[in-house]
Amino acid sequence: MTIAVTPPDAPESAFGTLEASTAAALLAVGGDLALVLDAGGVIREVHLGTAEDAFGSATGWIGRAWQDTVTTESRPKVDTLLKEAARQGMSKRRQVNIIVGDLDAPVAFTALRLGKDGPMVAVGRDQRQTSALQQRLVEAQQAMERDYWRLRHVETRYRLLFQLASDGILVLDAATLKVLDANASAGLLFGEATEQLIGRTMPFGVDALGARNLEELVATARNSGRAGDITVGTPAGRLFHVSASCFRQEAATLILLRFSPADLPAAVATTGAASAPRLLDLLQRSPDAFVVSDLDGVIVSANQTFLDIAEAVSEEQLRGTSISTYLGRPGADFPVFTSMLRRNGVVRLMATTARGLHGHQSEVEVSAVWVPEGDQPCIAFTIRDIGRRLAGGPQGARDLTRAVEELTGLVGRVSLRDLVRDTVDLVERHFIEAALELTNDNRTSASEVLGVSRQSLYVKMRRHKLGDGEQDAPPTP
Repeated sequence: MTIAVTPPDAPESAFGTLEASTAAALLAVGGDLALVLDAGGVIREVHLGTAEDAFGSATGWIGRAWQDTVTTESRPKVDTLLKEAARQGMSKRRQVNIIVGDLDAPVAFTALRLGKDGPMVAVGRDQRQTSALQQRLVEAQQAMERDYWRLRHVETRYRLLFQLASDGILVLDAATLKVLDANASAGLLFGEATEQLIGRTMPFGVDALGARNLEELVATARNSGRAGDITVGTPAGRLFHVSASCFRQEAATLILLRFSPADLPAAVATTGAASAPRLLDLLQRSPDAFVVSDLDGVIVSANQTFLDIAEAVSEEQLRGTSISTYLGRPGADFPVFTSMLRRNGVVRLMATTARGLHGHQSEVEVSAVWVPEGDQPCIAFTIRDIGRRLAGGPQGARDLTRAVEELTGLVGRVSLRDLVRDTVDLVERHFIEAALELTNDNRTSASEVLGVSRQSLYVKMRRHKLGDGEQDAPPTP
């Protein structure tokens, strides 16, 4: 069997005996668009392949320089394609954004030289579908990132509630009855470290009658999804109410057992008293800031993380001061907090700015709970620094909150009409910067993301003095 080997100068040997128009028509069959160019890069013929409907008006390019039919940022690529084809006979494939009427489309071009001194043919394939897929991929990645952080927040809240619960909680595998997870109260209840409970098989730590009752309780929960309370005793003579719930996680069936003391006052005196110092120690070591204030916002207590945010030396330095001194705008954000707390009882993940005594600012998320009952009514704040999370986002996103605060500071000195106009300009600039960074400064893709024409994007970039929009602006038709 004979195998034909293509020589390095393939375009000359393959198409040297063909006329340029014939070669271009042949190449257009395998692509979407073929252009016959003279030595000066002027289009002499246009041949359409499968993209006749999309690029039909490209026939009007005849007599124009190829560089005049593409976007400004694609002109250097056209020049490189022509030089490579003239020097090597065939260029590498490069994506060029062409302008056909109102259409701005990405096309992957390869340039060929026909014969030693013959004309050139540029063969292109439509890349709009590929670009759309890439855009959807970027959007999917961003959605996954948002879902990831949302799940992290949910997991953090679950772990916090799970560990701070006063009742002992065990999570079992319904098939084997092995303990998969246990909270600190369960360890205190059974007199063992929490880590030692994981992997053990229920029932344990109860008397013989309690063990049989627990087995029946678990079987009922596994069959019906939930079982009522039973009372079990320990070898030491203590009594506990136990309830069971069944739930699915991925492909496994799990059982949640909840142990609560039958003698609640005695339990509070023992378990509650023992766990209170542990709870305070956990709050002091928490990576999130925790603050307790009275209903007027005067700080009563704060953990070490909030001391770092407030740039304070000790907790005594913060007591008696208003939390609005360190969160949001002084005197402006705290009334919003209190009104929302009175109405809903809680505030979740409210984004604002934290300020230290020495001027340092950081972006934070604040959750709060309103506790008006009891001898000491109070508000509890949980504050998380999200500055490092936002550091990976667009610069406009990091500066937007600060810029809005600066505009808010003009209230009373500037008319409402001017404030609204400046705010609209600020938000418009922010989203343009975000779109440019998302598309790696590709103006055509950025205009598609924003849903505006490329010409409108250049006008807005010139108005906001972004990048080199004034030099790159396309010629006005």
